[in-house]
Amino acid sequence: MNLALSHIGTQQDEQILAIIDGCKQGKRVSQEKLYKMFYPKMMSMVKRYTNIHQYHLAEEILNNGFLKVFQKIDTYKFEGSFEGWVRRVIYHSIFDYVRQNMKYNEKVVFVEKDQVIDSDLTSNLNYKELIKLIQELPDNTRAVFNMYVMEGMPHKEISEGLGMSEGTSKWHLFEARRLLKIKIEQLNK
Repeated sequence: MNLALSHIGTQQDEQILAIIDGCKQGKRVSQEKLYKMFYPKMMSMVKRYTNIHQYHLAEEILNNGFLKVFQKIDTYKFEGSFEGWVRRVIYHSIFDYVRQNMKYNEKVVFVEKDQVIDSDLTSNLNYKELIKLIQELPDNTRAVFNMYVMEGMPHKEISEGLGMSEGTSKWHLFEARRLLKIKIEQLNK
């Protein structure tokens, strides 16, 4: 069995194996340990896709994701990192939420040129300020932007995951860049 669980050491690998085994048996203590172990990283990921003022929504999406983790833990084949597997399951919960709440998923717009933001304007922004601006984007636009820019996903994968055309995915990316450019320019006035 290839454990590819962590690169920290065998003690942590054994701890994760015990937690996985306990979760497979439906033990609440193991589920709680797994939840606490991955909550910070997974919540950080989910927050990128939700509005900064909707913490309860981020928690709902995350909890739905963890529920799927517990329900599907038998499908983890010990190939690749366990954290990566958990992350993929949580991503699917994000995809599900965005797809269910998408208002204009049939809009087709062709984008020829990206919005370019002057690097002088962005040099004054710190990471938290930039994340705050991204979180202020409309839901669908923010989701596509995060998936494309932050996660490096191609438009084909984004469009399949969100149930929209590739053109719509490209439009949302274009729109995100356009809105961010405006917001950044306003901050620098």
